[in-house]
Amino acid sequence: MLVRALTPDEFRASIPRLGHILADAVNGGAGVSFMLPFTDADGARYWTDQTQNVDGGSKIVFAAFDGADIIGTVTLDKAWPPNQPHRGDIAKMLVLSSHRRRGVGKLLLDALEAKAREMRLSLLTFDTVSDSPAESFYRGLGFTCIGRIPDYALSPSGKPDATSIFYKKL
Repeated sequence: MLVRALTPDEFRASIPRLGHILADAVNGGAGVSFMLPFTDADGARYWTDQTQNVDGGSKIVFAAFDGADIIGTVTLDKAWPPNQPHRGDIAKMLVLSSHRRRGVGKLLLDALEAKAREMRLSLLTFDTVSDSPAESFYRGLGFTCIGRIPDYALSPSGKPDATSIFYKKL
């Protein structure tokens, strides 16, 4: 398995596959900002909307490959406020349901952290659905939960979910 950042051209060529991975996550109940029904085409539209940010370097999209197939992705969003040049946000940490629990997520985050260090970022932040398998996954990788906000967002099916806020100092 190989994990690396996609170039802008590779990103554009991968949009249909990334759209499928996003749809797989949303249809599996992942709280990643979208509601049901959600199709591969909806996922591709989301990624297409990110093209300008990928081209400009404010988003770095990583992909996990099993052979030639992308099976997972995570995004490093740079924080742009002038007083936060040291911080990045983790977004859209997604692994195909057929490939979960095989270490793909850890490899993706290892690559993201290595890139963040290379960019001289010293703090990563994100949120995830509270009491979810993702929350325990992040805790196991050394991320610190600073608290939770009740009823922060709706699950894809419309149920209010709490979110847990995490950080990691690099």
